[in-house]
Amino acid sequence: MWSCAIQGCGAGAEHVEDLLVHQATDHERVQCAVCGTLLPDGYFAIRHAFEEHSRAEYVRAYDADAEDIRRRESLIEDIESAANIEEVVSRIDEGDSEPASSHA
Repeated sequence: MWSCAIQGCGAGAEHVEDLLVHQATDHERVQCAVCGTLLPDGYFAIRHAFEEHSRAEYVRAYDADAEDIRRRESLIEDIESAANIEEVVSRIDEGDSEPASSHA
């Protein structure tokens, strides 16, 4: 079971893809503290910060430390090893927020 770690949520999903769609469609977008880009909260915001900006920029913008970086890098690795990101993006683009189990 995957759990949404966005503050105050706690929604769960059996499939990581469902959780990522939930984060992108059921939560407000957030603004990157480094560049100002609006992004889906959760995984996509974290991935943006780590792919588009240096670790030093992240530390300064988010008042983070080495443990924060390690935790988020581990999260990205865990999600990307389990998720079909192309499916997630396709579902978001198509407005399909139904759980993966309903696609069977």
